[in-house]
Amino acid sequence: MSDTERAIAILRDLVAFPTLPRGSNLDLLDYVEDYLGGFGISTKRIYSEDQSRANLVAMIGTDTAPGIILSGHTDVVPVEKTGWTASPWKLTERNGKLYGRGSTDMKGFLAVVLACVPDFQAANAKTPIHLCFSYDEEVGCLGVWSLVDSLTTLKHRPKLAIIGEPTMMKLVNAHKGKVLMRCTVHGVGGHSSYAPKHVNAIEYAARAITRINDMARSFEANGPFDHGYTVPFTTMQTATIHGGITSNITPARCSFDFEVRYLPNHSADDILDDIHNAVADLSAEMKAVSPEAGFYWDMQFAYPGMSSSEGFPGHDLIASLVAEHSDHVSYGTEGGVFQTYGGIPSVVCGPGDIAVAHKPDEYIAIDQITKGVDLMKRLAVVL
Repeated sequence: MSDTERAIAILRDLVAFPTLPRGSNLDLLDYVEDYLGGFGISTKRIYSEDQSRANLVAMIGTDTAPGIILSGHTDVVPVEKTGWTASPWKLTERNGKLYGRGSTDMKGFLAVVLACVPDFQAANAKTPIHLCFSYDEEVGCLGVWSLVDSLTTLKHRPKLAIIGEPTMMKLVNAHKGKVLMRCTVHGVGGHSSYAPKHVNAIEYAARAITRINDMARSFEANGPFDHGYTVPFTTMQTATIHGGITSNITPARCSFDFEVRYLPNHSADDILDDIHNAVADLSAEMKAVSPEAGFYWDMQFAYPGMSSSEGFPGHDLIASLVAEHSDHVSYGTEGGVFQTYGGIPSVVCGPGDIAVAHKPDEYIAIDQITKGVDLMKRLAVVL
């Protein structure tokens, strides 16, 4: 069996595990541990607080030198009720493509890495390979923080993390960071005939949203800019809004969620401070009616951007093995956590097309599996 055939067989098994965000991935980890155990490779789990899911780390080789991390998440996005032409949990091959939820995002990469374990072992290299499989990436990179924490026990900090998100095997050097915020507006309710004596939470939310939108338009017009990105400035948008009971009651509560996707050199803390300052006068108006009224902010999740690691030895090594470079992308990955929180230079490179991720009939082309395997085999040779 070739490595590509082995990877497809493993991918078929991985897709069969419905590892949805905030749901259990432990059955999939059992499978991976059994597979790695067959090669004499020990593993370690880092559990979520409720013990229902876990990260998995394993090392091929010994911790005698700075190693290479191969990292991917085990969770997949939920399945749409319509649009699938076959079961999303059963890998189906048609016309050189492998269909199934998670096939490209990103169990395809996990399958490639696992298929090449014999190649890494046969290389008997001085540079160890660290396998890092995380949980709950799809809901804000929640699991990877404790995984990165676990790497502090290593004698040698890894010299590179390769995040295997689908890039069509192009090397990505940088991506934006993200903050998802919830603003809850506390107003003063009552019978709508007395509305001028109340604080309409929906109306104040709308005014705050308008000011956030004005800031977003300012970033678009004035920067800062990084033209390596398709969208070369920090973006903000309101994603959801909830409030009100009925038409004859002044709404006392309203909440809205908004995201900030920021350039790595644009401080998220500064942006959030500017938002708070931009609505300070609105807050004062509300509190003049009731001290309890105002804006209350709650960060839902955040992950940092990833800056270019060009010039670091690990980066230069992988760059020499990858033919095409995509440079910057506007979506986020766990690479920012490895780099910013763990101090590990990071890149993004993996099989599959991000354009078909999160959609019905998600697929990965077989030739992408082959290209992923080829990269892993070339990496094994140069370690």
